[in-house]
Amino acid sequence: MTEITHRFVTSHSGLRMHVAEAGEGPLVLLLHGFPECWYSWRHQLTALAEAGFHAVAPDQRGYARTGGPADIGQYTILHLAGDAVGLIGALDEERAVVVGHDWGAGVAWATAQLRPDKVRGVAALSVPHLPRGSTPPIETMRRAIGDGYYVVYFQRPDVPEAEFDRDRAATFRRMLFAASGDAPALVPIVPDGGGFLDFCPEPDKLLNWLAQDDIAAFVKEYAGSGFTGPLNWYRNLDRNWDLTAAWHGAPIVPPALYIAGDRDVVVAGPGREAVDRMPDFVPNLRETVWLPGCGHWTQQERPAEVNDALIGFLRAL
Repeated sequence: MTEITHRFVTSHSGLRMHVAEAGEGPLVLLLHGFPECWYSWRHQLTALAEAGFHAVAPDQRGYARTGGPADIGQYTILHLAGDAVGLIGALDEERAVVVGHDWGAGVAWATAQLRPDKVRGVAALSVPHLPRGSTPPIETMRRAIGDGYYVVYFQRPDVPEAEFDRDRAATFRRMLFAASGDAPALVPIVPDGGGFLDFCPEPDKLLNWLAQDDIAAFVKEYAGSGFTGPLNWYRNLDRNWDLTAAWHGAPIVPPALYIAGDRDVVVAGPGREAVDRMPDFVPNLRETVWLPGCGHWTQQERPAEVNDALIGFLRAL
């Protein structure tokens, strides 16, 4: 099997980033989501390398071995897209295909929207392109869903990270199970006086796609940086809305691919409407791939199907 190697690269944004990489050929950036790191792409790094691509999965700003600044304001979407664009340059490339899952999909879409000259193609797993709304998002979520909605809960200083840091193995085990296709339908509402993990049940047994060694790997990667940096991404949603006014309604121009599980909580309810409307804002959307029975952790739950879709998309560019 192709070897995955590790090093630190200083993005042209100025952030020193830990990257995992494999292969040689056209560059493919793999951007993870929350609460994850490079390890979420373990199955794709080797598959893309063996298909003739240079696959690079960074720990993004605030995460795992990369870490990040203490200032919450340093985690805006402009910083995150800047890290991605700057990493392309730091790897001595002019352009890349940018692939993202969950929050990483949001960064991939933003990078393609803000710097289409740097993006040969964009692929998003789970999270569709979400056009900028007409009101700040936290206010909108609070009004529509209430203070118990998990994104609103994440706005509380120090509270969610204290909950997640209490027992990191339990945090990863319960989060990864609760949002998977193996669990009952997830309702991400924090009960009064409770926490996020209250709606994340313990699995009766480990899943066929998630071994105890995988849980241990996530725990080890989070040993240095913890959860504050990752949570700061959520704490910039209103600031992102302010900063991106100039791109309101701007299309995603590069060729695009979207992949999601039909049991992913992201595409339940209003999220499915965003998927259906994507061609209005992503005119070069080549394909939408639905994975029956798959939950939120797309590339970990269904690596073979995701790899096939990605490689087919990459070879057609």
